[in-house]
Amino acid sequence: MYCVKCGVKLSDTEEACPLCKTAVYHPDIPRRVSEPTYPKGRTPKPKTKSKAFNGALLILFLIPLFVSFISDFNTDGKISWFGYAAGAILLGYIVFALPLWFKKSHPIIFTPVIFASAAIYLWFVDFQVGGDWFYRFALPVTAILALIVCAFVTLLSVLKKGRLYVWGGFLIALGGYVPIIELLICNAFGKAYLGWSFYPLCSLVLLGGMFIFLAINKSAREAMERKLFF
Repeated sequence: MYCVKCGVKLSDTEEACPLCKTAVYHPDIPRRVSEPTYPKGRTPKPKTKSKAFNGALLILFLIPLFVSFISDFNTDGKISWFGYAAGAILLGYIVFALPLWFKKSHPIIFTPVIFASAAIYLWFVDFQVGGDWFYRFALPVTAILALIVCAFVTLLSVLKKGRLYVWGGFLIALGGYVPIIELLICNAFGKAYLGWSFYPLCSLVLLGGMFIFLAINKSAREAMERKLFF
């Protein structure tokens, strides 16, 4: 059956349209009266995060760390490339596993922590290889992307409405970020400016503009929701 207001296809058990909240009634489909699955005051409690699972995940990260150390040491009797592997494994643990240790892993806190960890790892690689590209390239690239992503995550977490504006602004900001990367590459490594960043810039700005247009134009947004709602 379909919603009488917005035309969205509904299952036979729907009591209200999930899109426009219009009450659903079909005279030809009988409804069975039964006890609610969770009576009032007896709703199930959410399960807490398992420390055993976090411990097992820690062991899974320690295994490649140990294997990398043994492999590096057995190659020539000294440690050479183990630091790169250890840094990458630690960074992966911070990104994927560390938030699981907390009851509420708030993205506003962990997002800058992840970018700071990535910047430290890039500095370590630059220091080990004796390069000079960290401060001229890696640090500004990481810092600018961190600002964009942190602002995006914060707005999504704080705002209850206007998320299409947030998504649109995020995509436009990413579009403007790409030419900065190309300029930093040219400055840090002496490459010729080719202008390849113009193409992702245009694509992301147009896509972000579409999100903002849908946020402004209610009728277009509703028509899009009807087309994409399954």
